[in-house]
Amino acid sequence: MTFISYLCGAESYGFRRMRIFANEQNQVKLMSNAFFQVPYPENEPVLEYRPGSPERAEVQAVLKELKSKQIEVPMHINGEKVYTDTRVDMHPPHEIKHVLGNFSKGGAEHVNQAINAAMAAKSSWENMPWQERAAVFLRAADLLSGPYRAKMNAATMLAQSKNIFQAEIDAVAELCDFFRFNAFFMTQIYEDQPPQNPKNVWNRMEYRALEGFIFAITPFNFTSIAANLPSAPAMMGNTVVWKAAETQIYSAAVIMEVLEAAGLPPGVINLVFVDGPAAGDIIFNHADFAGLHFTGSTGVFQHLWKTIGTNISKYKAYPRIVGETGGKDFVMVHPSSDAKEVSTALVRGAFEFQGQKCSAASRAYIPKSLWPDVKDFMVADMETFKMGSPEDFGNFITAVIDERAFDKISGYIAQARKDDDAEIVAGGGYEKAVGYYIEPTVILAKDPHYRTMEEEIFGPVLTIYVYEDEKFEETLDLVDSTSPYALTGALFAKDRRVVNMASERLKNAAGNFYINDKPTGAVVGQQPFGGARASGTNDKAGSILNLFRWVSARAIKENFVPPTDYRYPFLES
Repeated sequence: MTFISYLCGAESYGFRRMRIFANEQNQVKLMSNAFFQVPYPENEPVLEYRPGSPERAEVQAVLKELKSKQIEVPMHINGEKVYTDTRVDMHPPHEIKHVLGNFSKGGAEHVNQAINAAMAAKSSWENMPWQERAAVFLRAADLLSGPYRAKMNAATMLAQSKNIFQAEIDAVAELCDFFRFNAFFMTQIYEDQPPQNPKNVWNRMEYRALEGFIFAITPFNFTSIAANLPSAPAMMGNTVVWKAAETQIYSAAVIMEVLEAAGLPPGVINLVFVDGPAAGDIIFNHADFAGLHFTGSTGVFQHLWKTIGTNISKYKAYPRIVGETGGKDFVMVHPSSDAKEVSTALVRGAFEFQGQKCSAASRAYIPKSLWPDVKDFMVADMETFKMGSPEDFGNFITAVIDERAFDKISGYIAQARKDDDAEIVAGGGYEKAVGYYIEPTVILAKDPHYRTMEEEIFGPVLTIYVYEDEKFEETLDLVDSTSPYALTGALFAKDRRVVNMASERLKNAAGNFYINDKPTGAVVGQQPFGGARASGTNDKAGSILNLFRWVSARAIKENFVPPTDYRYPFLES
């Protein structure tokens, strides 16, 4: 079921809302006129891309088309395409000698232009009826799930080296969900109004956009996150300066294409390609800086937070700081678990998209009694992995994002080969002649504090510590205390008493906690995503909680019949 349109107008005690839906048979259902009688959206279906399917053929054709040409990607400032003389080539991580095109690198002047454009567009955008703002993103979702589906997938496959399934669940399904569910959550926020109990008084809440502009800094690994970080604040009436990761610019260009096709007005989201310091020096010293929406490294986020704190007296209002950063995500296994279920969760959770998910399984604690079977199942599965270009749909594993990541990840593997307290039990190979390829690697650590048990790697490396079965509860404390992060974690156990006890013991160890499942794959509207501790502010992307961060509430009391005498009843003689 998809959104067709939103129609509503203002009346004395709120908005009158009419919502039109159409199902696959084009049967139209008119929803109630009551304020915000809106059904919960359905998640976008994930297509399977089986051999011979039309969606598979379409993506393959678009991949071929995109590979056949080089494009020039401009910045987008105030609705204009901005080109510069500084051009940076874009290469697929899996085929580093191929040039997809180039992007225009900007500087300080473009940051200033983007801020000016955002501030100029702010008044008309935030004062636009909410349903008109929502319509832009609802239309973007339908464009994305329809005519832009193959292009968005193909661009993500080429730019970020995702296989077709990883691209589909990210760049199409999750992004459609962000657009649609955020529109629904927005209506919930506006619906939240105080009771109308006092006679002659009208109480109401106004959910204003923040005073100033939002700065969105987005990562390479999820196209959906790259789109959601600027669009979520924008939906709530804010205007945005968006800095995309350079390794994601190729697919970011398609995001802007979709948003502009959906009717996004000029200046609402301004996409710039600049170095971090060039942007930060201007933005974090600007009086109108109102908020930061960030996904990236913990170190960068902490530096930005310190900078904002240092400059706090310069701002018109206290900026909202929303960030999702690193993770050292765990899988904790109880002896009552099924070895095959555990092994499947580990190979999927650790190695899908080459482990380049902030939620990826990075450390696992396996009881001694289960380890031989878990190991055998994992090794058997990993021997069937096919690695290569995502353009070959038979490949499960592709390349890591760039040379810097390749060198860091391969460095951990090389060191593990040398260390006496570590053993590589599967994988361990790597080469970068053609692309940045690293074999999925399993390290067995004799020491639960071995460096790959504790440090974030962000690649296809899983480290396992085998514990004595009777030390399960002691190992829970180890899981909770080993890492400064608290993003995702998984518990495998069949004994319900154990599930209850371990869930309580680990309640602060992960913002997204999975029971008998891998720690990846959060779905918008089902598992709102975010972690605490060093993993971020836990503002839960994919839920109403995140949108609350982009509004500033104003309580309004209107007295229809003001008093004309200062005297209260208690003064009567």
